[in-house]
Amino acid sequence: MSPRTTAPEDAYTAEPYLPDRGGLPALREAAAGCRGCPLHRDATQTVFGEGTAKARVMLVGEQPGDQEDRQGKPFVGPAGKLLHRALAEAGIDPAEAYVTNAVKHFKFTWDEPRKRRIHKAPTLREAAACGPWLAAEPAAVEPELIVVLGATAGKALLGSSFRVTQVRGTVLEEEIHGHAERLVPTVHPSSVLRADDREAAYQGLVSDLEVAARLL
Repeated sequence: MSPRTTAPEDAYTAEPYLPDRGGLPALREAAAGCRGCPLHRDATQTVFGEGTAKARVMLVGEQPGDQEDRQGKPFVGPAGKLLHRALAEAGIDPAEAYVTNAVKHFKFTWDEPRKRRIHKAPTLREAAACGPWLAAEPAAVEPELIVVLGATAGKALLGSSFRVTQVRGTVLEEEIHGHAERLVPTVHPSSVLRADDREAAYQGLVSDLEVAARLL
């Protein structure tokens, strides 16, 4: 489905690219052509959310990584595999969740010595440009609960004052894009992979996800 209007490329808003109707399939198709911010220039493709359209839980991360960018699917790299294991351990079936990111294109720097792309955190402006997609996904899925994975996702959903360390593992009741939502924030699984004590960090993630599981 074509977008509603034409817009200048890289105008830092995805709003003109959103379809008027059609649910998740139409959103996914339209997002593939999004040129709302400069991140589309270097990324391989848009990485939209994935999962059942009637998922009870939605998980929102930061942005696609290298493997996600290549495959066009969210959470298929090392952090995604860790997340799926933690979900299952916490009692949430990953196959029944909807997973997405606050930013839909991979932002990176090139590591010349190692010939690889290195993740670079998106700016608040880039996250805000993707905001219309992030508003449309929960409106289409209508999840009972949103699990917020990390600081970028939290700021995209809850504002720049969000601090994951202050609210992780708690249940928040907030109005998000005009809809009342229940949210459980936790760390991004990539932070577990970087932790000095990876096992303790992993168990902390599982503990936070167990809070979410008890609400479902």
